[in-house]
Amino acid sequence: MPEHFDGAYEDDFESVLESTTVHRSTIGCIIPAYNEEESIAAVIEGLLAQSRVPDVIHVIANNTSDNTVKIAAEYAGPHEVTTELGTQFTEVFVHDIGKNPDKKVGALNYGYSLVEGYDYLLGVDGDTIADSRAVEYLEAEAVGDSRIGGISAIYSIDDKPITGTIGKFLIAGQRTQFAAFNMQNLLRGRNMAVLGGQFSIFSTNALRDAMKQNHQSTPWVKDSEVEDSLLSLQIKSAGYLTKISPYARANVGGMTTLKGYDAQQVKWTYGAIELMWPGQRGDTKGQPFHPNLRLRWFENFGMLTNLFVRVAFLILLAGSLSISAFVFSPLWLLPPLVAVLLNLRMARSIKDHNKRDVLFALLVFPAEAFMWIRLGHFMRSWSRFLSKKKVDNWAMQAKAESGGGSIGHWVPMLILAAVLLAMAVVWNLIGPVAQSSILWIGWPIVGVVTVLQTLLMFTKLVRRQHGFQV
Repeated sequence: MPEHFDGAYEDDFESVLESTTVHRSTIGCIIPAYNEEESIAAVIEGLLAQSRVPDVIHVIANNTSDNTVKIAAEYAGPHEVTTELGTQFTEVFVHDIGKNPDKKVGALNYGYSLVEGYDYLLGVDGDTIADSRAVEYLEAEAVGDSRIGGISAIYSIDDKPITGTIGKFLIAGQRTQFAAFNMQNLLRGRNMAVLGGQFSIFSTNALRDAMKQNHQSTPWVKDSEVEDSLLSLQIKSAGYLTKISPYARANVGGMTTLKGYDAQQVKWTYGAIELMWPGQRGDTKGQPFHPNLRLRWFENFGMLTNLFVRVAFLILLAGSLSISAFVFSPLWLLPPLVAVLLNLRMARSIKDHNKRDVLFALLVFPAEAFMWIRLGHFMRSWSRFLSKKKVDNWAMQAKAESGGGSIGHWVPMLILAAVLLAMAVVWNLIGPVAQSSILWIGWPIVGVVTVLQTLLMFTKLVRRQHGFQV
């Protein structure tokens, strides 16, 4: 076993693996691929190198304009693979479905139609490379508990090939972001809020039940910004478990530009808000009380708190300095100290953590800068949602990843700067009595919120992680 957790669970999992050395199930793998010429070969080779090879692998190229199909076609055909589990046979098929208005969702549903007769559907993104025993671990746990409708691998990003200062900075932040999300799910009884399409296995029985319950002809629907989140909710609502494996791991493709990262995060957050919203936008009905969305609520409330504390602190600090009323207290260093320790613990919980992960946590500035970037995504997502403006977030992400798009990711910072400037003008126009009153009321409010936020961080800092590594 690659990691060691509480003894009882480890023994149970060992017994499951031993009982599944002879395959009792069939797995059909689908890889939706949009312009993945740089990674598709490594993805297919990674699947063919698995200790438990999928019984069939379908590459579904959609709206592709590069050499994805040509490269993937080099692997098409039957393959005989010998591993410690014995000799296995699989076949790779490559499908170019051409112009597809439903984008990734269309490719996923096309793939489902090819493997719906298998026991399990393994969904793999066109830039995700899994550890060699990932499929074996996912299958073992799924077979061992018929209540599991889907189970996800632990995701991270391989930062070794990344070049450039901005790219390395963004990947370090995303590795920490993935680590925190994975750890939260592992500590919640390994109940996975989102069965990400990067590398997850689904019971086809669960997919059929979810489709029937929601009157759908396909598992994934095109009217959601976060098709994997919605499907996870539906599987859970159909009475199945959605889990995260503590053993199966996969490296996904990260965003190395501010534009690309912004577009991805805004799409994800916007889609999550749609699912959380206590109403209905289009055909997507909000499910604010769904258990899989609790983590989303906590994330959004946490981002709102982070935004308030930072902006309010800057305003009050500037106001205090302007009238020479600022008094420093060493206690103010406590919240950033707890934050650094929490970030450091999270960095060290990453299975393959390195010096860059540790420095990202210790140096304060990188993590703080990354938080401001995420706050920008948070503000853009909510403003876009509340404006009710129809936007194709899929197309915007694809455009941003290819180097196009606008400078929209800078808009929140520009608005914040404008707001601070306007408040500075107003501050100079009001009298000293009003200024003192504002400071007298404002500092205690920020202080109370900061204390509560620090206590929450401290709780996470001292919480047992049961040996989990992410």
